Formats: sequence, structure tokens, C-alpha cells
Amino acid sequence: MTLAEILASLFPGGHAVTVADGLVSGEGPFAGGRLHVIGVDGDTPLGIEGALALAGRVLDAVRACDRSPILVAVDSDSQRMSRRDELLGLNEYLAHLAKALLLADRSGHPTVGLIYGHSAAGAFIATALATRVLAALPGANPSVMDLPSVARVTKLPLDTLTEMARSTPVFAPGLDNMVAAGAVHAVLDPGKSLAEQVGALIAGLADGDARDRLGAERGGRPVAAEIADRVAERARGA
Repeated sequence: MTLAEILASLFPGGHAVTVADGLVSGEGPFAGGRLHVIGVDGDTPLGIEGALALAGRVLDAVRACDRSPILVAVDSDSQRMSRRDELLGLNEYLAHLAKALLLADRSGHPTVGLIYGHSAAGAFIATALATRVLAALPGANPSVMDLPSVARVTKLPLDTLTEMARSTPVFAPGLDNMVAAGAVHAVLDPGKSLAEQVGALIAGLADGDARDRLGAERGGRPVAAEIADRVAERARGA
């Protein structure tokens, strides 16, 4: 599903969402109000300028004080791996974008990620995973780190990692594994109205982050929720 098709399904009456240099921004009428849209399209790598521009859009929405939901549409490469970006502190720019989305959510703007293409590494974490709830469309290909990269970092043989990935979803890239681990809350049906499906996701948002619970229920992260609860318990006791 292309971005144009996604926007047509979200906003059948038209919208004011544009794409420039791979960056998505704008808004459209939604559920009696409006839906802010930001994101990355066309498998574009996310560099410092892009992260700063997207964060600015999110902060503009927060300043509007209308509590309108924010959709983050994602079809990106990883973060832009250039010497210039790294020297200028790309990690801080990505963190700024993630924190802007967290601020928006805590300020009453429900944040929903929608991954419809590829995304990886820091770009994936700072956009899709920084939203309260993440949905995907069939064919999406998310990963925090691909297995060849994991092999280089861990010094483990790729064959060993491939075998481990078959039985450990939290360790493996790909949409099915992200669903099993709870990172992706739902896979949407492209044949049905995305406006209705995204609206249902927003209406069903629970307090807090449900990823650990979903991962436990789906068997992809069997102990994360329990450990997080124990840590929180001890912190409250201290």
C-alpha cells in the first residue's frame, strides 16, 4: 500500500498532507476533528534535518492544545549514516524526536505509528516505536537491527543467530516477529477503511505502554512484563 493510498483511505474527503524530500507532514479531517500526520516516505534515511523538522511538527501540534491525534507514517531507511550527521550528534536529534512524540502523548495527543514499508535502527526507534500504539500494513519490514549487523556487533556466527531467531521473536527482525514481541500492536486490513481502523485503535488506547503485556500474551516476550513489574514494585518499596 502506497502512502497516497493510505492517505486516501484515512481521509476520503481530502487532506492537506504533503511529502517533501521524503518527509511527510500535514493534517486532515478525522472523527469530527483532525488528525496530524508526520512521517518518512520512500525508504528515506532519517538525518538531523529530518528529525528536527518532524519534531518541530509534533511540537507545533502540542502548542495547538487541541488534543488531536498524531499519526506517524513510516517507510524509511535507517538513520542517515554519514560522518557529518554523526559528528553533529544525530543520536541527540533522534532522541529529541522521540521525546517530542512522548511529550505529545502525555499532553493528550494520542500517538499512533503506522509502518507500511521498511524501517530500521534509530529511525525506527525514534518514529514508529516512540508512539503509544504501533500498527502495520501487510508487507511492512521493520527491524531494530538486521542479523548481519547483530553478527558484527556480537561476534557470533550468522548461522547461529539465524537459528536463534527462529525460536526467539524478540531477537529477530521482520513484521511477524515484531507482532509476536508486542512491538506491533495490530496488522491492519488494507481492504477496509483505515480511518475506521485507526479510529478504533485510538478509542481502545489504554493507559501506559502495553508492549510488554502483548509480548507475554503472544509468547514473543515471555518474561519482560513480569520483570518490569518486579522492578517497579521494588522502586515503589524503596
